Amino acid sequence: MLIGIIIALIIGLVVTAIVANIIQQQKEKQEAERRQEMAKHRAVIEETEHVIANDIGIPISPLGYQVLYRRVLNTLKAMNRVTPKHKDILARIQDVTNKLEANDFPQVDNEAIRIPDNDKILVVMIQALKKYRTILRTEHNKGSIAGPHFAEEDKRIERLQLRINISSQVRRGKMAKNNGMTGSARQYFEKAMATLEAQVYDDDYITNSKAEVQSYLDDIARELSADKAAKKAEFEEEQDNLDALFAPKKKW
Repeated sequence: MLIGIIIALIIGLVVTAIVANIIQQQKEKQEAERRQEMAKHRAVIEETEHVIANDIGIPISPLGYQVLYRRVLNTLKAMNRVTPKHKDILARIQDVTNKLEANDFPQVDNEAIRIPDNDKILVVMIQALKKYRTILRTEHNKGSIAGPHFAEEDKRIERLQLRINISSQVRRGKMAKNNGMTGSARQYFEKAMATLEAQVYDDDYITNSKAEVQSYLDDIARELSADKAAKKAEFEEEQDNLDALFAPKKKW
C-alpha cells in the first residue's frame, strides 16, 4: 500500500513537472512571438518617422503627412494591443493623435524645390522619394488612403522624380560639353530627350525642357558638322600638298 502511494506520488510529480515544462515553453514561445511582433512594429515606426523627419528636404504634402502619421498611429495602437496600457506607448498615441487633429503641416510646391548639384545628395534624395512613394503605395493597398488622393500624390512624386532625372542628365551633359567630351555630352542630352518623349502626359515643364535639351543637341550637331568640315578641308589641303610634292616636274 505504501509502495503504491509512493509510486503514485512520483508519477504525480513527473506529470506535474511535464505540465509545468509545457506551460513554461508555451509562455516562452508567446514571449518570443510578442518580442518579434513588437520589433516588427518598431521597424515600421522608425522607417516612417525617418521619412517624416525629412532631413533631405523632399516635398511632402499635408496629405502625405496625414498618411505618414496615421501609419505611425495605427502601428502604435497595434503595439498597445500586444502590450496593453504601456505608459510610453499610450503617451505617443496621444501625441500623434494631437498632431493629426491639428493638421498643421507645411504646404509644398514642386517647382520651388531646388535640385541639388551634388550627386551624393541627389542619390539620397531619390532614395528618400522612393521610400516615401513605397509607403504611400503600401497604405493605399491597405485602404488607408483614398484612390483619387493617392493618384494625385503619386503623380506629384513621379513628376518630381522626372525633374530630378532631367536636371541631372542636363547638368552632366553641360559638364561633359564644357570639358570637350562632345560624344558623352550628346549621350546625356539624348538620354534626357528620350526620357521626356517617353512621358504619357505633357505640361509646361516637359515642353520647356524638350526645347532646352534640343538646343543643346543642335549646338553639338553644328559643332560636329563644323569639325567635320574643318577636318575635310585640312585633309584636302594635305592631299593637294602631297600631289604638288610628288607631281612630275615640268621641264622648262
